[in-house]
Amino acid sequence: MRKLTGLVLLVLLFGACKTNNSKKTLPIYGERTAVTKTVNGQQVTDTDYQTIPAFKFVNQYGNSAGSKDLDGKIYVADFFFTSCPSICPIMQRNMLNVYNEFKNTPDFKIISFTIDPKHDTVPVLKSYADKLGISGNSWWLLLGDRDSVYNLAAKSYLVAVSEDSTVAGGYMHQGYFVLIDKQKRVRGSYDGTDMKQVNQLIDDIKTLQAEPAPAAQ
Repeated sequence: MRKLTGLVLLVLLFGACKTNNSKKTLPIYGERTAVTKTVNGQQVTDTDYQTIPAFKFVNQYGNSAGSKDLDGKIYVADFFFTSCPSICPIMQRNMLNVYNEFKNTPDFKIISFTIDPKHDTVPVLKSYADKLGISGNSWWLLLGDRDSVYNLAAKSYLVAVSEDSTVAGGYMHQGYFVLIDKQKRVRGSYDGTDMKQVNQLIDDIKTLQAEPAPAAQ
């Protein structure tokens, strides 16, 4: 009887440990700095994380669209161009899985930045969106100034993009899907050509949705 009781307690203890450790938390990427703040009259040291800076471009509907429209939203960003002959078709096909999963979620968006603003005009982006079968405002294809987009990619989203006449299509870019939280912080980066990683992205979006709102300061 004593052995049975010990076994039951061991099982219960294991179950409790498993439950306590099952709550997943995503890391926060980018530069960070320690800052001193006053909270409820007390001086505390906190961490300020790198965030995505303000931007304002035009979407496939010809409407102004930018970071202000993403306030309080989780979103996924990527970089592409409509004439891309290599990884973009695979990326956008995989991104459709993310779109279909969350297209009716008010606090979620997909933002795809074109790196070929000369060719990818608003009508071209709209035609591309129509061929993908996307509509509404859950997924924006954004057209902006070349230098602004390239700086955002490298410095904020941590994605390498460049013009390169030696590769097919004339542009080089990494195929990452970058996950951004409601505080505009990078929380994950996923290979958009790998469906296994895209499925992980979908799971991680749900993890972010379950995160409690930050405490008011």
